[in-house]
Amino acid sequence: MSDLLTHEEYLAIAQSLELPRAAFIDGKYQKGRGVSLTTVNPATSEPLCDIVSCNSDDVDLAVEKAREAFEQGVWSKQHPSYRKAVLIRFAKLMSRNSRELAVMESLDSGKPIRDCEQVDIPESIHAMTWHAEATDKLYDQAAPSGDDAMAVIVREAIGVVAAVLPWNFPLLMLAWKIAPALAAGNSVIVKPAEQTSLTALRMAELASEAGLPRGVFQVLPGDGPSVGEPLGRHPDVDMVSFTGSTATGRRFLHYAADSNLKKVVLECGGKNPALVFEDAEHLDSVAEHIVNGAFWNMGENCSASSRLIVHEAVKEPLLEHIVARCREWCVGDPLNPSTQMGALIDKEHAAKVASYLSPGDDIKTLVGGVMDGAFLGATVFDDVPADHKLAVEEIFGPVLSVITVGSMDEGIEIANDSDYGLTASVFTANGKRAIRAAKALKAGTVTINCYGEGDISTPFGGYKQSGFGGRDNSLHAHDQYTELKTIWIDLSDPASGDQVV
Repeated sequence: MSDLLTHEEYLAIAQSLELPRAAFIDGKYQKGRGVSLTTVNPATSEPLCDIVSCNSDDVDLAVEKAREAFEQGVWSKQHPSYRKAVLIRFAKLMSRNSRELAVMESLDSGKPIRDCEQVDIPESIHAMTWHAEATDKLYDQAAPSGDDAMAVIVREAIGVVAAVLPWNFPLLMLAWKIAPALAAGNSVIVKPAEQTSLTALRMAELASEAGLPRGVFQVLPGDGPSVGEPLGRHPDVDMVSFTGSTATGRRFLHYAADSNLKKVVLECGGKNPALVFEDAEHLDSVAEHIVNGAFWNMGENCSASSRLIVHEAVKEPLLEHIVARCREWCVGDPLNPSTQMGALIDKEHAAKVASYLSPGDDIKTLVGGVMDGAFLGATVFDDVPADHKLAVEEIFGPVLSVITVGSMDEGIEIANDSDYGLTASVFTANGKRAIRAAKALKAGTVTINCYGEGDISTPFGGYKQSGFGGRDNSLHAHDQYTELKTIWIDLSDPASGDQVV
């Protein structure tokens, strides 16, 4: 992890940054043909820079260059060890420029610099390195076809991949997608969220410096109708990998159905439960995990623990610890290293989160609940009915809803009564009960006595409306960027008259 600088030093770095202002197409920065896109600092509402964004003509050009590079084999047909070496150089350049990337990410997204420096950037570099190292270690298979035939099952790069990114983890989600996609030999076109384009554009420049050929990695800033939809509908895009809202994810399924039936992988929303049973131990530690899960990244996290489902026997002492922990979470300037909660992404999203802060007289506000511009401190609501909008809808802000239950079975039933199924947490001192609960919960990742998402070696994605078509992270992520091909070889002796059909 990087050592943190002072607030003044981060401010000085921010003032000296050269921010990218154009799309990255065919190996160089080029002005897009769309409207000017103003990138705003969420913490101050002040413009950072103007980027000339892209439109459908730019999408056509980028796809043409991506297909050209793919078919020429300048990347796709290179030996896996060559691709590994280039991607490792890419990761080293990310590390060399990590502080610049961290400050740029904080300015663009409102994220605390301490998280950018100590979590987002290091994990992005680790993801790139991890998948790079896997490039020449993934073996194909041979099927049990008998002595008269050989059946080989091989992975082949799928072709032109579009990666459509969210604004809450701009660089980390980029790394999660491009690392396995590039390792497989694909050409990748990235559409960053219009609110957070800066680090993606800088990454494209670093990739070129590392040796990725022209057309293999391109970045098209712009909004959904101008860039996202044309990518989703493009007949020469072979796959879309999307992270974002469930509503937008649905659109990409429609785009695929209306065009070339391209492969679509979605990682969407969540309304994630943390279940605390009556035998949970070390309640202060439990509270620490729950608070971290609910408020990390300002709650702008698809895996945020936004529902606390707690047994009535331990509710009161646990809430005392939670309220005390909430007071430790400092809200303020994202470039101040003491800040733990920065700004929400923009005024529109802040207004959406604010609409949940007056839930009704029967619901108690234990802490927080007051919006200050784009800033909202840790907020906890108690006595929330399981069917209330606070307990049902994805707020995507630092809001924790407390639901009281009388048994494990009741808690699991409420936890599963959701359109989402991304993550869940279970807190109990009974090992069998923990495993039973983990197996019963309909979620892609279940943690026991902690909050977390696993790590780069474990698949990340969800059940139900939280995901579709594949998983990020782990070796499983490589599968979604490849096609499986069977090669059947007849080994029978024609002279014997015994041929395999």
